[in-house]
Amino acid sequence: MISLIIPKLPFINKEKTVDYYHKLGFELIADYGDYLITKYQELEIHFFSFETLLPEKSDFMIYLRIENDIEGFYQDIQNKEIEIHPNGKLETKPWNMKEFSLIDPNGTLLTFGEKN
Repeated sequence: MISLIIPKLPFINKEKTVDYYHKLGFELIADYGDYLITKYQELEIHFFSFETLLPEKSDFMIYLRIENDIEGFYQDIQNKEIEIHPNGKLETKPWNMKEFSLIDPNGTLLTFGEKN
């Protein structure tokens, strides 16, 4: 039985990636050189080295569900001066989710959403 899904995302520069996700609240729990494991509470994101990836051509993306207070999380992101995607400001979508988006240093689209 499947009990957990863990996304595996690319990284170009290890330090930039670790720093970016640390600002989002993720802790680096394992560094195997070309493979990283980060954790946020009980959730993990794994990263693999992809040095030739062009961020502007990346098609990688994940959706991160927020349980409550997406407005507070959004404000915290802004207070940390993490850039919001130009088309990703916090708004309620037609599918009844309040969402906003970021793009990490590797070109991965991170969409955060909370059921409205």
